[in-house]
Amino acid sequence: MLIEVLRQRRSIRQYQQKAVEQAKIDILVESVLRSPSSRGLNPWEFIVVKNTETLAELAKSKAHGSSFLKGAPLAIVVCADPTKSDIWVEDTAIASLILHLSAADLGLGSCWIQIRNRPHDEQSSSEAFVVKTLGIKPGIVVEAIIAIGYPADKVEGRDSSSLLYERVSYEEYGKKQ
Repeated sequence: MLIEVLRQRRSIRQYQQKAVEQAKIDILVESVLRSPSSRGLNPWEFIVVKNTETLAELAKSKAHGSSFLKGAPLAIVVCADPTKSDIWVEDTAIASLILHLSAADLGLGSCWIQIRNRPHDEQSSSEAFVVKTLGIKPGIVVEAIIAIGYPADKVEGRDSSSLLYERVSYEEYGKKQ
């Protein structure tokens, strides 16, 4: 059940040096291609990266928060054509979440690396770095990179006591059950 996947899923930044099987990659790709999209416009595009040299280069995409990608056996870069939909950000975020949940369901770990609106260095953006590294055509924007692999360590899901139930209202804002 989905709730069990949600209960156990965590962001994973350390991976076993074990390739993700092609059959699992195929399921991940199918999963993101089944992602909901506003008005069925599907502005997203995906780049599957397994090459260790490319992964090591992409690990340099941000000053902070991307270096762990060097140790991942797989990444899926989530892109979009913003001319296809004015809510491409939402559509790519949904696809990224579908990717996370599918990875967890397959026994894989994953972690989101935000690229959009992040700096690579003082002169350029993370997005420009990724676009150049992967030869992405003009007009296509990069939302995120999702690192994927077999977790190096067993990480337990968050305890239900950590859930922020106080942020839930019923029928109107601030009304508790």
